[in-house]
Amino acid sequence: MGFVLRAFSDGIDGVFIGGCHLNECNYVTHGNYHALTMVLLLKKIMEHIGLNPERLRIAFMSAADGNIFAESVDDFVKTVKEIGPLGKGTGEKFDDNELQSKLAEVTKLVPYIKLEKMEKLGTRLEKPAEYDTFFTTDEIEKLFTDVVSYYIDPEKCQACMTCARRCPVEAIISAKNQIHVIDQEKCIKCGTCVEACPPKFSAVTKISGEPVPPPLPEDKRTIVRKKSKEGKEDKEDKEG
Repeated sequence: MGFVLRAFSDGIDGVFIGGCHLNECNYVTHGNYHALTMVLLLKKIMEHIGLNPERLRIAFMSAADGNIFAESVDDFVKTVKEIGPLGKGTGEKFDDNELQSKLAEVTKLVPYIKLEKMEKLGTRLEKPAEYDTFFTTDEIEKLFTDVVSYYIDPEKCQACMTCARRCPVEAIISAKNQIHVIDQEKCIKCGTCVEACPPKFSAVTKISGEPVPPPLPEDKRTIVRKKSKEGKEDKEDKEG
């Protein structure tokens, strides 16, 4: 999904994906089924943001189907030319900045989208009649209107830095004895922080349908610890 979005971000007018015949893959993973459902999902997302979904196509053929490959590519090129330049074609009304902004927004959400649609993306669709209705318009709209966010509860955070080390995009602001804060602009909604946070703390909260609480000011993030009778450090309060 990310490669296709990158192609459109680079100004490519159309993307054609070729795969071996369904159920004839040499690999046990049968990745062509996954590629198919990913394309079906992305076409619906393209429609949602106002990009003509016919700019993306997947076709299945074997190494012996040279004539079919040539015909498929020729037909796709003809279709893309008929649609017109990216963002200015049939059914599209974008200026360059607006289109780039929308593509960047979707690209940022790719890990989240894959997690949310993991089960459906793993489905093996055998009948072409199922393709158009597999992902619905309402489903895609909900996917973008109910985007989740993650928040570290300052009352529970023990500044262990586990979530910060595991975050794939370094979206967690952390330091020793400092309450951790998620940078919402960097966060890709992958949920790694929830999995990484030790269960005994459970400091990371998944939020949907409501705004994320504002982060603690920097001068309020320091944890003051006191020694227990056993000599262990316990979280007492925050400075400031």
